[in-house]
Amino acid sequence: MSIIKADFGVEKRQAARRLRTLLSLSALHEANVRANPVPYLERASERIYQLEKVLFEAALAARPDGDEPSEDGPNTAESVTIEKSEYLRLLACRDIVETALKQIAGADADAEF
Repeated sequence: MSIIKADFGVEKRQAARRLRTLLSLSALHEANVRANPVPYLERASERIYQLEKVLFEAALAARPDGDEPSEDGPNTAESVTIEKSEYLRLLACRDIVETALKQIAGADADAEF
């Protein structure tokens, strides 16, 4: 005896559920996502754009910039004392942001070809 496997749209429902979950929507939106996904994809695209923008701004803020004058006057050096663990954590965060930006740039370059 053989068993015939049937999908019954499980993959489409799982994809719609995943999109709904990633967009932080309630379960009531799931049928709408399956029926008309375009507005939800536009919302996801906008969210991705906003995240990339924030990531880029964080990378710019993490870069040392010697040309910008400080509040005290032109190019006055000011020292701040922090714990080594805090400094290492900040360096790790900067590395994560830079790595993410490189991945985005690489994905954009691959998409152009």
